[in-house]
Formats: sequence, C-alpha cells, structure tokens
Amino acid sequence: MSGAADIVSPGRFAGKVAVVTGAAQGIGRAVALRLAREGADLLLTDRSEIVAEAAAEARGHGARVAVRLADVEHYEGCEQVMAAAVDRFGRLDVLINNVGGSIWFKPYAHYAPAEVEAEIRRSLFPTLWCCRAALPPMLEGGGGSIVNVSSVATRGLNRVPYAAAKGGVNALTACLAWEYAAHGVRVNAVAPGGTEAPPRRIPRNPAPPGEQERAWIEEVVAQTRASSLMGRYGTAAEQAAAILFLASGEASYVTGVTLPVAGGDRG
Repeated sequence: MSGAADIVSPGRFAGKVAVVTGAAQGIGRAVALRLAREGADLLLTDRSEIVAEAAAEARGHGARVAVRLADVEHYEGCEQVMAAAVDRFGRLDVLINNVGGSIWFKPYAHYAPAEVEAEIRRSLFPTLWCCRAALPPMLEGGGGSIVNVSSVATRGLNRVPYAAAKGGVNALTACLAWEYAAHGVRVNAVAPGGTEAPPRRIPRNPAPPGEQERAWIEEVVAQTRASSLMGRYGTAAEQAAAILFLASGEASYVTGVTLPVAGGDRG
C-alpha cells in the first residue's frame, strides 16, 4: 500500500545532523533508516538497547550514526541526548520527537490516577522536554527543523489521557513555531492514524490485556478503521515519508502545522 512512500530522495539530508527519539521500533525506526538513506548524520535514542540494531542497519546505508540510551520522559535525559549529538557531530539541525503511545485502552472512568499521569508522562513530556533541550544548539547553529509525532486520536475512543497528551503536543507545536520562526527554527507535527507495524518487542504495557481490555482495544481498532476515508491502517513508510518532508528543506515555508497522516481521518 505504501507505494510512493518508499521512494527516497538521496542527499536530501546531506550535511544535516538529526536526532530521532524512540528509534528502536515502529515509526521511529522507519524514520531513522529513511534519514540514513537520504544522507543524514544520526543520533538515535531509545530506552531499549535494541536501538543498536536500528543503528547498525542505518550504518549499512552509509550513515554516520551515534546511539544514546536515555529516558526522555525526564529533562535530564533529553539534555544528554542533544549534548551527545553536538559532541559527536558538532551541530543539531533536525529533531524528530517520536516517543509516545497509548499504554492502556479503556473508558476514562476505568483509569486509575497513576495511569493517567503515566500516559501524560509517556506522550507529552518527551516532546516538551526534547524541544526545550534542542532549542539552544539549534539557535546557536542558526536554525533547524523539529517534527513532533502527534496523533489523530485527539478525538477517539478509550484513550482520553493519551488524547489529552497529544492535544498538548499539537498546542506546543503551534506555540513554538510562532516563538521561533524569526530565529530560523521550523516546528511542525504529523498526526498518524492507525499504523501497521511489526509486534512490539518491548510492549508499552508489560501486563497482557485481559478479556475486557481486549474488547476495548477492538473498539479502538474498529473506530480507527471507520474514521479513515481509505478504510485501512497506514504503514510506517507512509508516516516516515510525511515526517521527512516536514523535516526537509522542501517544507521551508511550512511551520506551525499539524498534518494528519491518517487516510482522511482528521481527528
């Protein structure tokens, strides 16, 4: 289904240094490999050591790649990641904020307070903190491009805390774009719909869902497919294509935008 989304633009990111968070799996890995094929120098970060596998594959495409294990739910981790990119490559041009994702799927009345806070930490704070940590080196270098991975699930079933977090991502995208346009920093977001990906090797929720939660998950899947005009899930390649467009010079007159990549579902 991805078709043209698999077509790369060799050299589009030549001379650029990019940080990709959550690069071990899914959309983050697809973005990292596409950036490698298009000439970027990469700092890949994740909490999991399997990010090293993505790094090895990226090097196979000729990219210079550094890896930093970090927990970007906390500012210190984000600061260390950006410093590592500058230490290794001398600058920072592109930041792809990919960390996030629903941990639980259930009606809001069934969320415990600690679960609500965990969802916000997972899907808002990594983007909020990484943007803060990336701005100083980008400003020092004369500008840059930030792409935040949001979601069309800001309007969806059984994910209220996640939706609130991604609504925050959309808001910070718009505000940062306004504040830093005059300084040469573009800030955009993509809002993926349902996206096909291999099974997660490290699940977001280590506890397997019970019968009731599986039923709630099926409600989410049905609503996601029904909300897409194309009636299907997308692919990681289709998400990566949109992310790289916004990150690239081809989008030089685009900032403050949240682009739905969801088969017509606008969230």
